[in-house]
Amino acid sequence: MKLSEPVVARRTGRPLSFDRDAALVVAMRLFWQHGYEATSIADLTRAMGITPPSLYTAFGDKRQLFRAAVDRYLGGAATVTAAIAGAASARDAARDLLTAAALGDTGDDTPAGCLLASAIVSSSASAADVREEVAAIRRGIEAALRARIARDVANGVLPADSDADAMAGLVFAVVQGMSTLAKDGAGRDKLLRIVDGAMRAWPGA
Repeated sequence: MKLSEPVVARRTGRPLSFDRDAALVVAMRLFWQHGYEATSIADLTRAMGITPPSLYTAFGDKRQLFRAAVDRYLGGAATVTAAIAGAASARDAARDLLTAAALGDTGDDTPAGCLLASAIVSSSASAADVREEVAAIRRGIEAALRARIARDVANGVLPADSDADAMAGLVFAVVQGMSTLAKDGAGRDKLLRIVDGAMRAWPGA
């Protein structure tokens, strides 16, 4: 769930020096593939090619590293919400979100599905705080879309009886559903056709 596909650097070998951004991309991919709780510090340091002290010095603990990975994946949650607010219309904002999700879910060099949907699958108490942080990010982006829809309703761009909350919720239901479909093997073409179908249901389409 983002407005651009994550930029993923392909590692060609153990770096001679610690490249923080390259290591972060590796961590992001690991969390994306295996989930937050199933990814251990040992897994992270081995894949990132660094020692545990280097990880703690650069990123703090595992939770802070995950936060940084999510921010890297989104390109910054504030950037996403700003793009929604600045879109020419709520329809454009919705289509951009859906299209970016379809592309990001089916990247050639990344795990299938959405990092935000894939990383937190455990119901254990130890992951509860992280799960809530991810949910809060999603709610914040949905709120930005809801506000953009409400603005178009107020300006007469959308019908006065449009339900901004339901419309924003529908977009995010499609985003979440596409992530599941991608993890089940659906390809990019199918997801983009789903985006087209969802947008045909937009008022005034």
